[in-house]
Amino acid sequence: MSDSEDTEINEEIAEAELASESTPEIAFRGGKFVSAFPLAFFVVWAIVQSGLLRIGDTTGLVAGMLVALIIGMFLVKGSWQSYANTIFEGMTRRVAATAVVAWLWAGMFAETIQVGGFVEGLVWAATAANVGAGLFPAVTFILAGLLATGIGTGYGTTVAFTTLFFPAGVLLGANPVLLFGAILSGAVFGDNLAPVSDTTIVSAVTQDSDIGGVVASRFKYAIVAAFVALVGYLIAGPAMGGLDVSAQAREILIQNSEPAGLVHLISMLIVIGTAVAGRHIIEAISWGIVAAVVFNLVFGLASVPEMVVFRAPESLGIAQSLAWLPFVQLVPAGQTGVGGSLYTGAQGFFPLIVLVLLIVAGAQVMIRGGGFQALQNWLLDSVATSVRRAETTMVLGTALVNAMITINTAAEIAIGPYIARLGERFNINGYRRANILDANTSALGYIFPWSGGVLVGYAVIQGLPNEYEWFTQSMVVNPADVVPFVFHGWVLVAVFLLAALTGFGLEYTSDREAEEVARV
Repeated sequence: MSDSEDTEINEEIAEAELASESTPEIAFRGGKFVSAFPLAFFVVWAIVQSGLLRIGDTTGLVAGMLVALIIGMFLVKGSWQSYANTIFEGMTRRVAATAVVAWLWAGMFAETIQVGGFVEGLVWAATAANVGAGLFPAVTFILAGLLATGIGTGYGTTVAFTTLFFPAGVLLGANPVLLFGAILSGAVFGDNLAPVSDTTIVSAVTQDSDIGGVVASRFKYAIVAAFVALVGYLIAGPAMGGLDVSAQAREILIQNSEPAGLVHLISMLIVIGTAVAGRHIIEAISWGIVAAVVFNLVFGLASVPEMVVFRAPESLGIAQSLAWLPFVQLVPAGQTGVGGSLYTGAQGFFPLIVLVLLIVAGAQVMIRGGGFQALQNWLLDSVATSVRRAETTMVLGTALVNAMITINTAAEIAIGPYIARLGERFNINGYRRANILDANTSALGYIFPWSGGVLVGYAVIQGLPNEYEWFTQSMVVNPADVVPFVFHGWVLVAVFLLAALTGFGLEYTSDREAEEVARV
């Protein structure tokens, strides 16, 4: 990440710290805790919609958050202007923009290498290497974890792998729910461990620790959780059968699969290498898109209209004069529009983008209304009365905040000042605090059915029936179904909860001090 990005992160962290200590700017009927109503209402709505009624509809969640913010306005004491301004303020926060950018760029990249035959290449490679349905989720978990660690974005990894590895695995006979869980687990691993990840940077900065030391100190926890998760996928893969893909369709697609699409492994390596070299994630993925387009054209993997096309009315004179261009097609009046991988790669995320902006707005309402401050004070005064209880409340407190704020970086910024205050009270080392904070926000951001990590993958999976004739609606995974199968996320939370309860790995400030706060 760039220095300017670090500066923006610091500004948002400082703003959160100031808000946690200042007088509430919005007064609610019933007190500070009422400012949590919009987020709490949304969580209840999401549980009813996704969990009880099994409706995986992102637009439905958008409606729930809108209703929550409208009702919340009537709970404000005095003028509603500050409440309305806070909604706009929240929707312009950088943490929301970060998630949106990752989804859009990763979506365009994944779709472009998908039309270039990368899925067919994966099927060919899996068949040639005898990687069957039972082993595919475990392999997917490892590869997703490597990609997420390299590029520093779990969201981008989820988009890429649900676009590419998910249909390949389902075609080979892997269980769709388990496979989706493996993808999310890999995203958790990278988000938690990548030095260039937003969650890593925020967890280190809020706890006054250097990024290098934080990553090194959390490595043992991440590897233990990853090993347990990998064993889980190795056991569950053969035990859980896949859905019915007709034998004829599977055989035809496997026979037609070819290694040419694997050239896009170079496209992915370009993204990883550029990101590891310290370049901005947008720059890294943009270079990947450029490489993918070039490979598609040079090797004849995809045509220009498959990547970008303007379908203009055939009766339009200017369109007829431009029809010689490879990206212009003449069509009947009722079939006009824009298409291609660059378009479809971004299109599917628009409802989710709106949802994220509204959720961050709800979080800002809770901050400005003093809800976070009241929650922190209550935990400090009534619950965290010893070191063990303090660390346990760190784990459970981050879990509660992540249930309400479904974008993990935003949740970290909101809860980070509390973790710092609590840790300083009991002299808990900054590395330890940062690790507890990041592990929970990284994991739970890909577990709750209404969380950004899950919904971004679900948005991609919803579009797969339009991509492949053999992919049916029965193969679309409901976000509520995948919750138990994000093995790495659950194990990571369990590891730190156990560490908090037992004191395993506990370090005090006097045991070790950070040499610097990197890049801030």
